[in-house]
Formats: sequence, structure tokens, C-alpha cells
Amino acid sequence: MTQEQPSNGKRPVRFHSVAAVAEILGTSEVTLYRAIRAGEFPAIKIRGRYVIPSRALDDLEETAVSTGSVVDPAELAGHRERA
Repeated sequence: MTQEQPSNGKRPVRFHSVAAVAEILGTSEVTLYRAIRAGEFPAIKIRGRYVIPSRALDDLEETAVSTGSVVDPAELAGHRERA
């Protein structure tokens, strides 16, 4: 699969830092790190650094918009512990 090049000629952003995604989502970095480490939020770990695929954010957004409901990434991944 190939991604289309934006009209400005730059490559699309494929990965985001935890800090950038925390800002996008309006949450703290600590909260996002906790969710990642608990397997409740998709991320890629390269040595000690986590990055989040843009596609993961796009998929979460698309699911929320198409279903018109709250999306919990942990439930989508099947990793959330049931109480």
C-alpha cells in the first residue's frame, strides 16, 4: 500500500511522539504513557522511546465518528480488564 503525497510535496507524518498525541487528545503525557504500558493504547516501542502511528489515531477517530459513540482504544484492542 502506498500513501499519497500531500500537495506541498512533504511526506505525510506517519508517527507521532507521546507528547504530540497527548496534546492532540487533550490529556497528559503521563496518562498516555500509563495507557500505552498497560496495553490500552496502540504504540510502537523502539528501545526506550514510544511512537504512535498516525493511522491508529485516524482509526480511533473514524470509529468514533462512524458509530457516533465513545471509543475506548483498550476495548477495541481487547486488552481492558473487565471489572
